[in-house]
Amino acid sequence: MRAAVLREHGEPLVIEEVERPEPDPEQVVVETEACGVCRSDWHAWQGDWEWVGAQAQPGQVLGHEPAGVVAEVGEDVETLREGDRVAVPFALSDGTCHHCRNGRANVCETVLPLGFASIAPGAFAEAFPVRAADYNAVKLPDGVDSVDMAALGCRFATAFHGLSHRADLSAGDWVAVHGCGGVGLSAVHIADALGANVVAVDIQQSKLDAAADLGADETLDASAVDNVGSHAKALAGGGVDLAVDGLGVAETCRNALDSLGRTGQHLQIGLTTSEEGGEIPLPTDAMVMKEIDFLGSFGMPPTRYDEIFRMVERGKLDPGAIVSETIALADVPDRVAAMSEFDTVGIPVVTEF
Repeated sequence: MRAAVLREHGEPLVIEEVERPEPDPEQVVVETEACGVCRSDWHAWQGDWEWVGAQAQPGQVLGHEPAGVVAEVGEDVETLREGDRVAVPFALSDGTCHHCRNGRANVCETVLPLGFASIAPGAFAEAFPVRAADYNAVKLPDGVDSVDMAALGCRFATAFHGLSHRADLSAGDWVAVHGCGGVGLSAVHIADALGANVVAVDIQQSKLDAAADLGADETLDASAVDNVGSHAKALAGGGVDLAVDGLGVAETCRNALDSLGRTGQHLQIGLTTSEEGGEIPLPTDAMVMKEIDFLGSFGMPPTRYDEIFRMVERGKLDPGAIVSETIALADVPDRVAAMSEFDTVGIPVVTEF
């Protein structure tokens, strides 16, 4: 089968023939209908995250935002059948550890990141295996489009988990989203759906326009002002209640923190590049004196996906609104490389394999 394979960090991904997976007893094999192209794929391509033991190695099939159809079922799988349509979170859990048993499978003790580990080949391919399928493969409601659901694997679900489960967000609160890529735009849309007032911050007008379309009440061109945090704070009338860093570079992280009012919350979604190496200096004394909370969001437990499905069913959320284009597998190397210049708006989704 065809797949997009990492052969050398920083060199174009290679579209080549690889062996089709066979399911282990607790696995299913999913035929890919759609897979988002995420900035995390760019990180893997660059060779980032060695500092947390998550560097993708040459030979890795990338792709971690999939939706598709169950094609083969392992003998020990109980809840899935061939033909079931599923979404799959990128953080593949074992379903048995303490965190999984307590509804926190996204931080499973033996988590395997789909598309980043050799034993978890990704979904930039005609098919891919799903570990502990009874736990990790989430059946899609009837009538939903796989393209619309692709980002549930990573960006949309991570933003939803951060805003709905990690942060203490109330209707009427002010939220500043710093960095309006795919996860940032998802955060804008979700925060608006949850009743918050949203300030969207970016350096590209096209992304700010997209944020406005998705519900941002205010937009701020970070390249046009000297003190981004102060300007975002002023737009919220004295400080935002929740600041989201959707990019993961030192500048956006600090700008987000600087936009907070007293007792505010900072939500870190973006992961760092090799320039930061996983470490960003923080104004810890000011955070203590203002009682600022610093939170992280990493994926979303698959047992809570029904919360998104209910909101989609009632028209309150539309993950498909963040999808910017559908592309072929052959286009993936160029789309991943374009993220070096931040040249993608929204979420490109692969639909031709």
